[in-house]
Amino acid sequence: MHLPTVAFQPGLSKVQQIVDALSQAIDQGLLNPGSKLPSAREMTAHWGVSKFTLIEALDRLRGQDRITSSQGLGYFVATKTLQSGRATALDLLPQDLHSVLRRSLTGASGALRPGSGHLPESWLEASALRGNMRQLSRSPALRLTGYGDPAGYLPLRQALQQKLLSQGLNVGVEQIITTANTVLGLDMLLRLRVRPGDTVLLDMPCYFNFHANLALHGVRVITVERTAQGLDLQALQTLFSQHRPTLYLTTGLLHNPTGHSFTPGQAYGLLELAKRYECAIIEDDLYGDLHPEPPPRLVALAGVEQVTYLSGFSKTLSANLRVSFVVASAQMAAELTQMKLMCGGITSEMLEQLVCSMLNDGTYHKHRKRVVQGLQASGARVSGWLQGLGFRLSVPYAGGMFIWATLPAGLDGETLAQQALARGLVLAPGILFGFDPQLRRCMRFNVAHTDTPAVMAGVEALLANPT
Repeated sequence: MHLPTVAFQPGLSKVQQIVDALSQAIDQGLLNPGSKLPSAREMTAHWGVSKFTLIEALDRLRGQDRITSSQGLGYFVATKTLQSGRATALDLLPQDLHSVLRRSLTGASGALRPGSGHLPESWLEASALRGNMRQLSRSPALRLTGYGDPAGYLPLRQALQQKLLSQGLNVGVEQIITTANTVLGLDMLLRLRVRPGDTVLLDMPCYFNFHANLALHGVRVITVERTAQGLDLQALQTLFSQHRPTLYLTTGLLHNPTGHSFTPGQAYGLLELAKRYECAIIEDDLYGDLHPEPPPRLVALAGVEQVTYLSGFSKTLSANLRVSFVVASAQMAAELTQMKLMCGGITSEMLEQLVCSMLNDGTYHKHRKRVVQGLQASGARVSGWLQGLGFRLSVPYAGGMFIWATLPAGLDGETLAQQALARGLVLAPGILFGFDPQLRRCMRFNVAHTDTPAVMAGVEALLANPT
């Protein structure tokens, strides 16, 4: 059998490039239905990739019903019956532009995703993750039965306690509760913090799932403008006075999508107002570890009685590594643990042990440092490139994953994103992050995904001929 050649493009997933090449070969009839693929050894030698890369690509193709496998016999091109079965499956997911964009931003398709909210696979410490997983699988400490500690794997919480201490927050280990992901952690906190009809304050713009999640809790949402320069504290005081929100959900460092971080002065002003008007704060700090010189977190300045802290490792280690954690008052932490038991939110101890190992052996620190340096280099290139195309940046890029840019005159972000989808390019128009009409002129760029020749060429071609 003649395997297709793959001229691997830098900055793109090798796994997905192999998936695309084999899919194309099957569609074009170059690989006949039912035919046997070469051995894994032959395929890794042919493409010059690791066995792990190959197996992941084959697993994706098997999940798409492109190929089948048989124990001891190998991999086979699927029959046409199997392929057509998937093609005629009913798609019940919403097909409006915003829903399609949100799924595309996180999906595993071969599309280029400069609007994405996570790091490219090539940026991740895949070898370190696999090495730690292999070591963990052989460890007698790995428990293969039982549910684990409802509050989370104790050695991990102890490692997180030390990490938080280095960030200026001294809390007891019982105040740290792990969750399967940050959205689940937020949802459980909202169940404890708010009731239907309560008023909750959000940044405008903000992460789009905040609005969706709050809608499930039946609360009234008001917004305060969050720019690349921060908050207008006078406007914030007016909102506190008029609406009396019980909760403010915000991001202190590297806000999504603007990339803004509160300075100590802004943070103290915010905290003083929130305390005066008895408004609790949930601080989402999912991107904080990507800051080159992070100012203090809100929780470090005010403590857990005023600020409940939420973070995780999906943006730093891997989007598929579902380990997050909440830091709260002792009473709130106890209630959260009970909530985890009630709603089946027990976390995977295997993944918790993996993160714990990487925190304790220094792997995480080295990886984080490398990613931060890479983001700074990419951010400088992407910001200069965007300005050369006529985009306007309200402030210079200062680190992190995102650049929030105003489109060149005459362009609408939503329209541009729709046109880009047809070209295999997934953008993040500003209107995804809020309801203010002025957001139609804005767009979020992920510097790691954007800093590739293929993405830059695709965006330039789109702007040159948007129709």
